[in-house]
Amino acid sequence: MQNDDQIVELQIKIAFQEDLIQELNETVISQQAQIDRLNKAFSMINDRITSVCEEIGYVNQGEEIPPHY
Repeated sequence: MQNDDQIVELQIKIAFQEDLIQELNETVISQQAQIDRLNKAFSMINDRITSVCEEIGYVNQGEEIPPHY
């Protein structure tokens, strides 16, 4: 009888773990979709900034060290 109880307990634990794995998988999918949207938005903003800089003639001088250093 004890073996049957242990088997049932293990089956219950496995069922909970399967549910948790499914929930975590859905969370990962949702987060990846959000990352993809943010990457697309970043790319669009970066392209727009580059375009505006080109329109106004801005030239990036980089991170030059000031002459007094």
